Amino acid sequence: MNNGKVALVFGGSRGIGAAIVQRLARDGHAVAFTYVSREDRARALVATVEQDGSRALAIHADSADPAAITAAVDETVNAFGRLDVVVVNAGVLRLGNIDGYQLEDLDQTLAVNVRGVFLAIQAAVARMGEGGRVITIGSNTAVRSGHVGSSVYAMSKAAVATMVQNLALDLAPRQITINNIQPGPTLTDMTAELAEATRKFVPLNRLGQPDEIASLASWLAGKQAGYMTGSSLTIDGGFVA
Repeated sequence: MNNGKVALVFGGSRGIGAAIVQRLARDGHAVAFTYVSREDRARALVATVEQDGSRALAIHADSADPAAITAAVDETVNAFGRLDVVVVNAGVLRLGNIDGYQLEDLDQTLAVNVRGVFLAIQAAVARMGEGGRVITIGSNTAVRSGHVGSSVYAMSKAAVATMVQNLALDLAPRQITINNIQPGPTLTDMTAELAEATRKFVPLNRLGQPDEIASLASWLAGKQAGYMTGSSLTIDGGFVA
């Protein structure tokens, strides 16, 4: 199925991002995605999507690099002719108590998790037509982390939630919606150890699966979600309930 629409997923080669790439492809989108490392995984994901009859494009781009962000958007539009959906999933996780937290970790977290998110949105909506969809992947730590050493990461995700709420006003005249998904403990290679340690605090007594986050992204990218904008949707098994 090809619906004629194009999506770009920043940070799409693994975990939640890869699940979103595959789900949007199944929904009929041509999908481009960025990656920083593990080119083998990126190529394997392209092959998987293409085997299912959809189009995919892997783009090497560091979300800490403003030029790379803009180039990724341009490459997507050049390859597929348009841009309808952008998902900003790229992020870094640098944990540490304030007593020993390193400045380079603070700078990297803010560069990718806050500045990179804003710049990705800015670059994408510049090439997006009326009625587009912007989706950010935040974290339920914006509401409550429950972990010592998570203050900087939680701060960055709270910034994304506030950013989305206010960017909704900027984008509303163009009928572009923007919403933020806040996953809780989810089983991915980046967060597996931390997520498993948190599982006992999840009322549903299990970890989330990347496909569950991707399903919510799919809905937000569709026409049924056209009246929702500026919202943060927490999907965490009741962790912050």
